[in-house]
Amino acid sequence: MHDIEPFYSWRNVYVASEDERSPFFGRDYSEFEFTHAIYDHLIHPQWDEIGSPTLFIKILFVDYDQQYAIIEMIGEWNDCLHNDIMYLKRNIIEPMIEQGITKYILVGENVLNFHYSDDCYYEEWFDEINDGWIVGINFRDFVIREFESANIDYYIAFGRHFNDVNWQKYAPHHLFYILNKQMSMRLNPHNS
Repeated sequence: MHDIEPFYSWRNVYVASEDERSPFFGRDYSEFEFTHAIYDHLIHPQWDEIGSPTLFIKILFVDYDQQYAIIEMIGEWNDCLHNDIMYLKRNIIEPMIEQGITKYILVGENVLNFHYSDDCYYEEWFDEINDGWIVGINFRDFVIREFESANIDYYIAFGRHFNDVNWQKYAPHHLFYILNKQMSMRLNPHNS
């Protein structure tokens, strides 16, 4: 796992540690010192900790005018043992909501498992973004099934339109345009 880096091709347009409105503003990174691990597996030092021992993220892009964020994730999403959604919601999402972010694209191809506890924080997040949305793209099928069995898919949109998205080939604005159009059709089927 130590060689899985967060996606870096958008660094020419956005870097969370240089964004004064980001929860990670001012963070320094090492390219050589591995300080974080998921269980006994070291992870690349570019991943950001959120307070959980098993789930790490990278805010890849934020557009405050269009009110969206793209967040890549790695590890095990474990609400049962570590309450990962609480850490994500309190430490990352709430500061972003305060900055006006209402649409979230969660890239989950490096999320290896999901363990359910309850849906309180998901419901809270969903309620606080009003007309916004949360989309999970490229999560593994068995992870999506775990989210669905816990009814978390009521709050986070998963599905065939969001699986196998070749998101890295797009510029952030283009990816948002595609997903926003799909979410608009999903949320307002009579207006499309």
